[in-house]
Amino acid sequence: MDQPNPGDDQTNPGTVTKSSSWRSLSILSKDSSRNSVGERNSVSIDGYGRSGSKPVRYGSTGAESEGYSASQKEISDEEARFIYINDPQKTNDKFELAGNSIRTSKYSVLSFIPRNLFEQFHRVAYIYFLILAVLNQLPQLAVFGRATSILPLAFVLLVTAVKDAYEDWRRHRSDKIENKRLASVLVNGQFQQKRWKDIKVGEILRVSSNETIPCDMVLLSTSDPTGVAYIQTINLDGESNLKTRFARQETLSKMIEKEGVLGQIKCERPNRNIYGFLGNMEIDEKRVSLGPSNIVLRGCEIKNTSWVIGVAVYAGRETKVMLNSSGAPSKRSRLETHMNREILYLSAFLFSLCTLVSVCSGFWLHRYSDELDYIPFFRKLEFSDENDKDYKEKNYNYNGLALQIFFIFLMSVIVFQIMIPISLYISMELVRLGQAYFMIRDRRMYDEKSKSKFQCRALNMSEDLGQIKYVFSDKTGTLTENKMEFQCASIGGVDYSGGRAALPEENGYSVEEDGQVLRPKMTVKADPELQRLLKSSKMEERKHAHDFFLALAACNTIVPLVVDTSDPSLKLVDYQGESPDEQALVYAAATYGFMLIERTSGYIVIDVQGERQRFDVLGMHEFDSDRKRMSVIVGCPDKTMKVFVKGADTSMFSAIERSLNLGVIGATKKHLHSYSSLGLRTLVVAMRELSSPEFEQWHSDYEKANTALSRRARLLRTVACNVEKNLHILGASGIEDKLQEGVPEAIESLRQAGIKVWVLTGDKQETAISIGYSCKILTRDMNQIIINSNSMQSCKKSLEDGKAMSNTHTRGGVEPGGTALALIIDGTSLVYILDTELEQLLFELATKCTVVLCCRVAPLQKAGIVAIIKKRTEDMTLAIGDGANDVSMIQMADVGIGISGQEGRQAVMASDFAMGQFRFLLPLLLVHGHWNYQRMGYMILYNFYKNAVYVLVLFWYVLYTAFTLTTAINEWNSVLYSIIYTSLPTIVVGILDKDLGRETLMKYPQLYGPGQREECYNQRLFWLTMMDTVWQSAATFYVPFLAYRHSTLDASSIGDLWIISVVILVNIHLAMDVIRWSWITHAAMWGTILATCICVIIIDAVPGLPGYWAIFLLARTGVFWFCLIASVVAALVPRFVVKVFNQLLSPSDTQIIREAEKFGNTREFLGAEVVMNPIREPSQEMPR
Repeated sequence: MDQPNPGDDQTNPGTVTKSSSWRSLSILSKDSSRNSVGERNSVSIDGYGRSGSKPVRYGSTGAESEGYSASQKEISDEEARFIYINDPQKTNDKFELAGNSIRTSKYSVLSFIPRNLFEQFHRVAYIYFLILAVLNQLPQLAVFGRATSILPLAFVLLVTAVKDAYEDWRRHRSDKIENKRLASVLVNGQFQQKRWKDIKVGEILRVSSNETIPCDMVLLSTSDPTGVAYIQTINLDGESNLKTRFARQETLSKMIEKEGVLGQIKCERPNRNIYGFLGNMEIDEKRVSLGPSNIVLRGCEIKNTSWVIGVAVYAGRETKVMLNSSGAPSKRSRLETHMNREILYLSAFLFSLCTLVSVCSGFWLHRYSDELDYIPFFRKLEFSDENDKDYKEKNYNYNGLALQIFFIFLMSVIVFQIMIPISLYISMELVRLGQAYFMIRDRRMYDEKSKSKFQCRALNMSEDLGQIKYVFSDKTGTLTENKMEFQCASIGGVDYSGGRAALPEENGYSVEEDGQVLRPKMTVKADPELQRLLKSSKMEERKHAHDFFLALAACNTIVPLVVDTSDPSLKLVDYQGESPDEQALVYAAATYGFMLIERTSGYIVIDVQGERQRFDVLGMHEFDSDRKRMSVIVGCPDKTMKVFVKGADTSMFSAIERSLNLGVIGATKKHLHSYSSLGLRTLVVAMRELSSPEFEQWHSDYEKANTALSRRARLLRTVACNVEKNLHILGASGIEDKLQEGVPEAIESLRQAGIKVWVLTGDKQETAISIGYSCKILTRDMNQIIINSNSMQSCKKSLEDGKAMSNTHTRGGVEPGGTALALIIDGTSLVYILDTELEQLLFELATKCTVVLCCRVAPLQKAGIVAIIKKRTEDMTLAIGDGANDVSMIQMADVGIGISGQEGRQAVMASDFAMGQFRFLLPLLLVHGHWNYQRMGYMILYNFYKNAVYVLVLFWYVLYTAFTLTTAINEWNSVLYSIIYTSLPTIVVGILDKDLGRETLMKYPQLYGPGQREECYNQRLFWLTMMDTVWQSAATFYVPFLAYRHSTLDASSIGDLWIISVVILVNIHLAMDVIRWSWITHAAMWGTILATCICVIIIDAVPGLPGYWAIFLLARTGVFWFCLIASVVAALVPRFVVKVFNQLLSPSDTQIIREAEKFGNTREFLGAEVVMNPIREPSQEMPR
């Protein structure tokens, strides 16, 4: 995940402490984890300390989440929640607050049927079939049996309801387990066990180490004497690194069980911002502020802390984790959207058929109006006993010409209703489920390093994977591993890059304590010259290097944890932190002899070249997006006070005293440019000493800022900037974030597949360009259009100049001579482009470029770039990222993919699919995407075809029965046609069929093109299918009709012949298109035909049903078998001929390669090459 560079002025409160042993760690969001190195912005939440006898450490932090802007204003009473500490009755009597019971289930026993039906009938097709079933209940419109007409819809609703019920039962079971968990609650001065669901807001709870927090609660006390608590939020956001929270000193010293705590908390109302909290607490007639570091959230676990005590402020459904439990916005498959268009066409066709039948019926009734008294279906007179005294002349079965035409129309809709295939919806869901199963089971998409499988989180999107035209990718953690490694440093203007070529020492630096050896868990390549410098006896020569590594070891929020090994005399120091950059820097400092040993609430212990030294942490200012740096104030062993600062070069050089460091600054800038060109992440380090008056002034200013009731964060930021000035530069560092395995090859294959890869990163431009070359997004022969503008006018001019340059190129961004275009644009320029009239210029320029690389972009800018393509083209977009600031981009794209990486699970939880490595895009798109699209596109067309064939056979019969809507096919056969006779084969083929093998699809990426060009499902194919359907239905109807026209065969008998013919026809039609046969396919195909014959026999063997014993008599004759074979052959011959000539005269890429697969050995032996059709370039602006 890459972090952006927005200019939002949103921060959270800082931290105050007055104890000689005080420390604070920032509680960084996922987005901020790399910001300590100055490359990106962060979302940081600072800790709050406690006051004691000695003045110590203070701090401020910044943030850029929306929730933090609230820290700049006071909460009004109308917008606030009031909690009376240890008085839940008063709290809940005055305010109607939620209990702590949670419910993630959707239904109850009473609400399941009405609510589930309501949700299912959101599908318009279901309402359509319900109306038809109701109409069939009317005597005037009854075509089928009343129960029979309801059965298909009831079956579909029942299957879906059972699935929903099972899923909801699992949620009920999970809720029950969660609500019955136990927690310690203060009752009458003693902590007693209480079920989670019975906890109330205002109650005081005690949570021990490794236990889970049952509700959102403000910390009152911890086992640490200075109020620090370590928590793990893996259940909340997936991050496994430890974070810190703090109890205020006003409550920390109280003996809660004996003395009790009485007071009032005023805080913001429940909201979804898990990284923000604003409130204050009135206790002992004193008002103290509360911030994000004073609250622990439900689902977090206590680590490395014996116990914590807190008061519940949000419970149950109002906790932040529950408010964030809703999923990502639902997306619809592009293929399903197009399918709805064809369903409208079928509806119009159905309306036309019904209109034709009703109009023709009107003409027929008018022509034979004089004979209607005696015609059975329309007789107007009742011929009952005239001697009956109650006899009256009346109309028996006739409603007048106009009403009769209307009724005939409605009856036609009922008879032809399966023209709209209700079974298609269930078939699609089952096929998608099967496709998802094989994607999840694909070992080629299993990441061995992270032990993560492919996840299919959106079943309705699998076919969209075969139509992607644009891939928008994050860089860090997506293209790279997000495992930082210290590579080189510039110290005092001297470049120390020798470590890049060196091998890491086998054991590395270590220290000995009480007979045990402590060694860093990871080793770093060390520069021999720099090591010699640090061991030099001349202090003046090594002073810069000494201070540089001391700054790396001290200016961070890393927690050192000692880990046991199999050797009792050896222990490893594992540096835990939210920022991979900080971990890399601390490991580097340890390698060079500055080993962070201990971090407590108020001091840190660093082993400096074998000498253990204690540094009191007097203050810390966390990274924020405005300052782009962080600083720590430490009290050194020599009684001096120093402020160490590290941050981005763009912000650090403005804070450095240039008059004293001019030569060093110039050399450092050159080294920074060199490091960035190598793709390294850079950081500038500086320091200065603080005098006692300066420290006291800072202390005073901070007190005022932190106790301010409004604009607190802005004031705290000002205090930080005042101390971070007149700095002496120490040097700069270069950290490598290595490319993931197979990234260059994957990008090249995607490009060959006609997919454009755009990289949207928060890195600085030089770093992004270097990574672009490394992963082959950029090539040396590309012409680069670079846009770095600071105003709308300059942006407009740059875009126009770039467009003029691109006009000499073809639409694909490639000159006739072969040179490609690459557009490189920064986030500052996008501020003036997005959501303005310049968007169109950017779109026109970007779509003419082969590559687009956006640097220093904010999360919403990432989403804005994706939106530019979505709004102006019909091309499918895919976004892939690994962190929280990629969520907006992932949700904006047609398909969103989350990387299960180093930065938690926010991206995964918001995605449609999740996987462990970027390179898995190749099998996902080129193989599974291709298969899924081809299968689903064919399956939809086939379902339209098989239902239309059946309907048209009924239609031809209606033409010869005086438009009375009587049907020759038994109503039970009509019901079973979609459920049993034809459903299984298409589902099996939709899951198992493969037009090409995996190796072939990976070898020839160009074969991905048919999905982009919509070759497997489009309007042309739809209308050709419908034309073929008309012929096949006519052949199926007229061959038996003509054969038996002058016979005495009854309607039920010929109806049996037609239903068997249609089932054989549609299955052989499907068999003609199956490419990869398996025993399952054979069993489904031929087993369905056999099942149809068995069902027809059973139905005809039931006394009382129409057509009793008809099939037994019919099958004895040779005419029956002749008609069965002749009708199928006549129906399929034109299709077979057209298919053969089409493949001979105009074969597609897929057909050519399929033949190459079949005769692969011969082709390889002859050295033949397969030439692909050119990839179509993206369309220009099209309305969506």
